[in-house]
Amino acid sequence: MSPSAPTASLRDAYGTTLVELGERDPHLVVFDADLSGSTRTQLFGQKFPDRFFNVGVMEPTMMSMAAGVSLGGRTVFASTFAVFAAGQAYNFVRQSICYNRANVKIVATHGGLLVGGDGGTHQMLEDIGLMRGLPGMTVIVPADAPTARAATLAIAERDGPAYVRLTRESLPSVTDGSFRIGRAAELRAGSDLTVVAVGALVARALDLAEDLAQVGISVRVLDAASVKPFDEAAVLKAARETGAILVLEEHSVLTGVGSLVASVTSESCPVPVRRIGVPDLFGESGDPWALLDRYGMSARRIRDEAWDLLRLRGKVE
Repeated sequence: MSPSAPTASLRDAYGTTLVELGERDPHLVVFDADLSGSTRTQLFGQKFPDRFFNVGVMEPTMMSMAAGVSLGGRTVFASTFAVFAAGQAYNFVRQSICYNRANVKIVATHGGLLVGGDGGTHQMLEDIGLMRGLPGMTVIVPADAPTARAATLAIAERDGPAYVRLTRESLPSVTDGSFRIGRAAELRAGSDLTVVAVGALVARALDLAEDLAQVGISVRVLDAASVKPFDEAAVLKAARETGAILVLEEHSVLTGVGSLVASVTSESCPVPVRRIGVPDLFGESGDPWALLDRYGMSARRIRDEAWDLLRLRGKVE
């Protein structure tokens, strides 16, 4: 599928799924840090006011409270913007939640450059790396609303801490929602090149595959929504069968999925790997989609890098 597919809000999918979970589980509790309208946790709060807590602009305190409640036997969801969840509250996530293996699910919205006009101070580009490095933390980056819903359900059933990164912008629905923790979804088969993508760039990966198919190039597309645990087997299989991998992510290339793919392949099946994402820079204020292009994630740049890999492999001249 391509971005011509209908778009849907990942935040809305999360909020409505929270309500569904609340109806199933009377012990589920939700925390927010004065952003419930944006994170969509207000939907849960309206339905279950006795199990919803808005702690105000105190993200570190929210994480400590969430940990304490979960250690008392509750499943807890805690939401705020990614820059606050992974940045402002990092040490509290580390010490209170992960160190204690608390059953807290952090669903962070407004991740990446697609925050747009809020600018570099609010465009969290390092959160995948930060959260992936925490022992015991599950990390998920949905590509669309169906996966956001499936991921919310999956982490509710999985014991222990989790971090889910959602975009502010609505995204094309490019999956069927059959997400599984620890598995990369093969959205398109291919034999000449593999594209591993996460989040907003999965749609661009599928566009690339469709574009190159017109000239006889077969591109495999893997949606690596489960960043941790990571599907190393799928990546290594792709490396062996296609011989080169292009990674697309709306995150710093220094610590994101690209570095993960490179480390996995270098140890077991060395192949050329190219990483497309945000360079060693902060973001800036601007139109969300124009920022992707400005920071090197344009369709043209993606195609050029893919073509270079194909040329390196002798697939094209």
